[in-house]
Amino acid sequence: MTLDSPELAHSRWQRWSTDMHLVVTEPVSLRRARVEVDAELDAVDRAASRFRADSEVMALAASGGRPTRISGTLADLLSAALTAARATDGDVDPTVGAAVVALGSEDGTAVSAVSPACWSTVALDDRVVTVPPGVLLDLGATAKAVAADRCAERVHGVTGSGVMVNLGGDIATAGTAPDGGWQVLVHDVDGDPDGMVALPSGTALATSSTLRRRWRRNDELLHHILDPRTGRSADPVWRTVSVAAQTCWAANTVSTAAIVRGWSALPWIEALGLSARLVDRDRVEHTVGSWPRTTAEARR
Repeated sequence: MTLDSPELAHSRWQRWSTDMHLVVTEPVSLRRARVEVDAELDAVDRAASRFRADSEVMALAASGGRPTRISGTLADLLSAALTAARATDGDVDPTVGAAVVALGSEDGTAVSAVSPACWSTVALDDRVVTVPPGVLLDLGATAKAVAADRCAERVHGVTGSGVMVNLGGDIATAGTAPDGGWQVLVHDVDGDPDGMVALPSGTALATSSTLRRRWRRNDELLHHILDPRTGRSADPVWRTVSVAAQTCWAANTVSTAAIVRGWSALPWIEALGLSARLVDRDRVEHTVGSWPRTTAEARR
């Protein structure tokens, strides 16, 4: 069954400067499902957005290093980010916010460089966090993926419907999948190889890209995934990395770290026992593990 099947119901919209897609297996539940997704995204936005002055993350940036009590939502998001940093030896680091700002913006504006911070300087004890002075948290590498997981589980818990939530390439599912699984086209930009995958029930998929959010500063082409050790855009060995896992958070953690690790990501992902599809700078496709192609795609 494809996602265009009349047995499924869809909602598509834009938020956080990206395309979002909600699919449910029980069409009658779509309106309630969208309400639940919007409520979850609102909570994540209030907690973790660097782009709204009243978010908790921005309040922490002004906390002067004082221990601060935070919401349960931000505690969950920050815990996930710190766990990702620990699991990747710091390749995915939530303290790179100042470095992201210093690298410049997508309109080419440049500001002075700063030294990268380190995730281990952040202390989280239940719902009390201490962020050192000068550290700006950027949870973007994991927060959207965690949001996808939370949205899918929330919709399924409230409606009982099978559900797929796609937040700009961070895909989470919950409940029973359609016959043949959730059929997803993995493709970033025109000219790059594409492929259909079939995600079984409870499977997630995340794609990290060096193509979508990039800008030019002077003669240098930059992108938004930083190597935390240098505070610079990671060497774009990979155009895109897609990873399948049990949660979108796990998939995104690995796909983001793979961009930072470059060629060494291939044996690393294989050692983790995960499935992945990586497109290198020459548009050559590499797969690791049992990448979940559809039957039709496997025959090509």
